[in-house]
Amino acid sequence: MTSTAAPTLNPQILGQAEMAHKPFLERILAPTGTTMNQWVALKLTAVSGGAADRDQLINRIAGALKIDDAAVLAVIAELTTAELLTDLPGQKLGFTDAGQALYQQINSATGEIIARVYGDIPVEDLTTAARVLTIITDRLNAE
Repeated sequence: MTSTAAPTLNPQILGQAEMAHKPFLERILAPTGTTMNQWVALKLTAVSGGAADRDQLINRIAGALKIDDAAVLAVIAELTTAELLTDLPGQKLGFTDAGQALYQQINSATGEIIARVYGDIPVEDLTTAARVLTIITDRLNAE
């Protein structure tokens, strides 16, 4: 008799889920010429309201990507050279109109896929998964 018990969350399942997300995102990013690191920087800028304190944004990007400040500064330089981000008064960094438009384009395309993939999963399950994954991430970051 085979077991139909749900699998226990483990690093393999987490890795498989992450790797399953990556190809669809790469397909969306490729035609725009946006790298994964650039996308994370744009996403974190958007989450910050479209502009953020430069140093805080650098720290958020470095933490999210697990890269050093020099690598983050290179990503920011790429985005400012492409006129997607710009320096703002008060040591802030924010979207240009083109950056905002690109962010919206990519976010909309990813949102459509996420809605299809996650759409029929009960909200309670997604909430629990988010809570557990946040705890795991925080603990791994502390290590």
